[in-house]
Amino acid sequence: MSLSSQSPSFIRPAPALITAHKGGAPDILQITPTGAALGAVVSGLDVSKPLLPSQVLRLKAALNEHHILIYRDQLLSDAQLRAFATYFGAVFNPPSDVPVLASGNDGKTPDVVPVANIAGGYTGSGELTPHIDHQWTPLPSAGSLLYALEVPSRGGDTSWYNIAAAYDALDAATRARIDSLQLITYNPFLRGPGDERPLYRTPERQPLGAAYPHPLVRTHPETGRRGLFLSTHTEVELPGLPADEAQALIARLRAHVAEDRFRYEHHWRVGDIVHWDNQATLHSRTAFPDTERRVLKRVSLAGGRPF
Repeated sequence: MSLSSQSPSFIRPAPALITAHKGGAPDILQITPTGAALGAVVSGLDVSKPLLPSQVLRLKAALNEHHILIYRDQLLSDAQLRAFATYFGAVFNPPSDVPVLASGNDGKTPDVVPVANIAGGYTGSGELTPHIDHQWTPLPSAGSLLYALEVPSRGGDTSWYNIAAAYDALDAATRARIDSLQLITYNPFLRGPGDERPLYRTPERQPLGAAYPHPLVRTHPETGRRGLFLSTHTEVELPGLPADEAQALIARLRAHVAEDRFRYEHHWRVGDIVHWDNQATLHSRTAFPDTERRVLKRVSLAGGRPF
């Protein structure tokens, strides 16, 4: 299903929503929680148009509270998507020697990345396990906005996991044990197709590329909440702990953070934008038929050093 196949009433914002952007008109922005462990739906906005200062501030506060914000029935160009995203920060640009999704030969990434299973797109049609974007870089991204242009008839759903709720749910002894630990997440883009992808780097395995340790328990820079900053399948290492002990601890924490009680699953519709806080969530994707098109556009936002 694509934007071009939708009726005009679907792809155009309702007149009542458009008036929110005219001078002197009331602000009708509404934020409705999903009822799951995280997430809220934003209504009353056509985000292709300039926002009021009060709206931007409400959205920033809502993102801190709900960790992901969902906008329905939007219609944007790449430039408009980028303009909307930059209300919330500068575009993420990784170091030229630290590859990420969509890195070119010069190490640069486009501002708008096609997350699509078509020519020129990235991530294909397979399952993506729960992960934190750019976690292996010195300054991981603060968040991303993902905009749906075409969606398959089944599959391709995205789940987000509340890592603060997962941390809070740990027993006191486990929290005390992990609070001061550092975690190295190794760059998965340094491995090629078909290469072994270990879950933990043991001493006999030579590390690939530079390592950037970050706290295993990260403090959110805006809210102060602590979260379990751990992807479920990316190669990692806990410096200073014996390998056997560390592997067992990581396996236990990974099983915990991916529990359904911390999850919201999003079933995409054309025109959806989801803005997530990469400092407060993991996300994953289900597989979908490779005979169907799934075309989304992503803008990631710059972040700071985790602490």
